[in-house]
Amino acid sequence: MEDAEAVNLAADWSDISQGLRKDLGHQLHSQWIKPIQLGALSRDTGTLDLYLPTEFSANWVRDRFHDRLQLAWSIARSEVRKVNIMVHPGRRQLPDLRLDDGRRAANDGASAIAMAAGALGDATFTSSVGLDPSLTFAAFVTGEANILACNAAQRMAALEQPQFSPLYLKAATGQGKTHLLHAIGHGYLHAHPRARIFYCSAERFMVEFVQALKSSQTIEFKARLRSFDLLLVDDIQFIIGKASAQEELLYTIDALLAEGKRLVFAADRAPQALDGVEPRLLSRLSMGLVADIQPADIELRKKILVSKLARFAPLSVPEDVVDFLARTITRNVRELVGGLNKLIAYAQLTGQDVSLQLAEEQLTDILSANRRRITIDEIQRTVCQFYRIDRAEMSSKRRARAVVRPRQVAMYLSKVLTPRSYPEIGRKFGGRDHSTVIHAVRLIEDLRQRDADMDGDVRSLLRQLES
Repeated sequence: MEDAEAVNLAADWSDISQGLRKDLGHQLHSQWIKPIQLGALSRDTGTLDLYLPTEFSANWVRDRFHDRLQLAWSIARSEVRKVNIMVHPGRRQLPDLRLDDGRRAANDGASAIAMAAGALGDATFTSSVGLDPSLTFAAFVTGEANILACNAAQRMAALEQPQFSPLYLKAATGQGKTHLLHAIGHGYLHAHPRARIFYCSAERFMVEFVQALKSSQTIEFKARLRSFDLLLVDDIQFIIGKASAQEELLYTIDALLAEGKRLVFAADRAPQALDGVEPRLLSRLSMGLVADIQPADIELRKKILVSKLARFAPLSVPEDVVDFLARTITRNVRELVGGLNKLIAYAQLTGQDVSLQLAEEQLTDILSANRRRITIDEIQRTVCQFYRIDRAEMSSKRRARAVVRPRQVAMYLSKVLTPRSYPEIGRKFGGRDHSTVIHAVRLIEDLRQRDADMDGDVRSLLRQLES
């Protein structure tokens, strides 16, 4: 590479690197982008080589940042059509480990692992790995469904040693377990600024382990894992059936726990429900604290939407839109936030106001996937069981308060939870006029504002019907 070209490439890389630093944050940039060294640019193929010091870091950057790096380079220099991320020449092998008296260290065993960790030093894995800067405890919205898991996560990240380890977070897809994993990493790093933290998915763990086996780098792999102060492993259910990876994870858990280090795992099912996992590993995963994250109820979904709306100020989103999204997007929090983002982005790009009609028009796919068909019959049955009255009272002409109020609550829920019109609802309640249904809906809305007991009854019924 000619000197002038080298200088120009270096200048472009400086600009690209600074841009990525702003996008990714200081930690991710320092960990993965800063170690990149420029290689040659082939004029014939338009390929630019980028070098990293280890196979692990090259794989990580290639998996997560390749598209972003290629786009940035193609914008900066039109002749760059492809970015090739690889290990720096001559750095694929382990360091030549030698003892103080000059004798070469053994290729396996505890001493070799310890020396490999020392030889690696702080060159590549000095701080948090792969943590999303936006996923912090401050950004995690709590409610009854997730408060136990959040409190346990905060204990795991605190300065003082937790009473339990490992922590096992169990939650369905999109309910916040990955958010808490990242938040633990950030919190622990804040309490222990010089800590070594490693975050990965179980699938990534297996891939790296297999690559280490193929390249005869298992000592480096083991040394790296056991040198961390906090190990965060996501989606542990995907380690099912991989006997060699399971065994290595088991030994890693034992080694880290013996040294008083902290481990956090996350999965979509309880440890006992992990089919294909050997009993010894199951016992390690469940020996600390297993904390469930339940599906978010409607009140928590509203809180999450309100917290996310703070990012879009001064954009106004009507309360009925927030209520609508919270009521209809119930499968998981990720879809809920995604629906809100899509709605706001569409409104901003088209110059329209956010409205209930716009939400219904633009979120049809998400809404149809989430909407469980709640029927008026189901509502009547649930309300009668709740208030301990006979089902026939929903259609009767009796005017006793003990009957009228549950009937009005059922009418209110029928309007809130179903697409039925006032006349249709009236017909399901003994052929009552639509004005009677309107009166019932407005009355219950008013009572919810003034009467805590009534509001509690309606909340409880909503949870039952939407679960």
